[in-house]
Amino acid sequence: MTGANVFLANIPSPDRGVWEIGPIPIRAYAIFIIIGIIVAIWWGEKRLQARGGRPGEVVDIAVYAVPFGLIGGRLYHVITDYHRYFGEGKNPLDALAIWNGGLGIWGAIALGAVGAWLGCKRKGIPLSAFADAVAPGIVVAQAIGRIGNYFNQELYGGPTTLPWGLEIYQRVNPETGIADQLSGIAVDHTPIAVVHPTFLYELLWNLGVALLVVYVDKKMRLGHGRAFALYVAGYTLGRTWIELMRTDDATLVFGVRINVWVSILVFIGAVVYFIMARSKGEREDLALLRGDGTPQDPSPIEASEDALDEDDDEKKESSDKDSDSDSDADADADAEKKDDEQTAKVPAAPEAKDDEKEEPEAPEQKKD
Repeated sequence: MTGANVFLANIPSPDRGVWEIGPIPIRAYAIFIIIGIIVAIWWGEKRLQARGGRPGEVVDIAVYAVPFGLIGGRLYHVITDYHRYFGEGKNPLDALAIWNGGLGIWGAIALGAVGAWLGCKRKGIPLSAFADAVAPGIVVAQAIGRIGNYFNQELYGGPTTLPWGLEIYQRVNPETGIADQLSGIAVDHTPIAVVHPTFLYELLWNLGVALLVVYVDKKMRLGHGRAFALYVAGYTLGRTWIELMRTDDATLVFGVRINVWVSILVFIGAVVYFIMARSKGEREDLALLRGDGTPQDPSPIEASEDALDEDDDEKKESSDKDSDSDSDADADADAEKKDDEQTAKVPAAPEAKDDEKEEPEAPEQKKD
């Protein structure tokens, strides 16, 4: 088999990951991150409503969770891959260039959970119930985000001769001719390497985890954060072996990539929580927890005012009932008093004595 035939069986990489529209760069990585977020919110809405949530609540909570998650993801990436941004010849300001890629899922989940907690607190929703609802959507969003890594020609593994090997092209800046694998354009379609497409392995694994969570959740009616724990355990199990295949620069701890250690520790924690949380019973019903099924959630001020109004209405209604009862009682008393007075005004008929009774005289008869 010739080299040309092998290449024809491989997966080609995109020519570029950035398109210039005037002065505005359109980055594939950012586009797929946004698409993933939209999918996670859309699916999370449906799942939360099936658990008794109200329409629009996931969107409202996402307003807090998404910014926190993006910041947390970037912080985790910069901390664990600090060698890319700090040191001789490095520009620390590049740590802020999130559009160039680099989001750590564990930082995104950790800080995103803080934002979600704030949103859930305002909505009166347990964080565990919200997490269960959005779990499969999050892992699908991660899968979609990996397509952005494909356009960036990053996060791939070592060389391979497998038919699905990923072709890596030389990219250069068209203006300067300097090599730029991230933002440049491919010179031609002659691969400089054929490698394991670890981005694709993780994409497919994540979709499988999403199906697993949905299936087990349907069968066991998972609640109290167990669906989310299942997602975390499933994802970290795959991330461990996929991370071991990657060849990009990473911080090592005892000779092993730091994300491998993190995945193992988080996997253990997720499994322990999944087992222990089963004692909490079936999933939460948000409508029952909140005691109503109204479609809109009033603001805290409106809720307080409504509560005061309801108390005033109840007191007024109770007062009206008491007044009506008193009026009825007074009316009955007046009527009874009038009856007694009328009875008193009517003189009693004198009783005839037996000895005073006289026989009626017979009528006189006419004489002829």
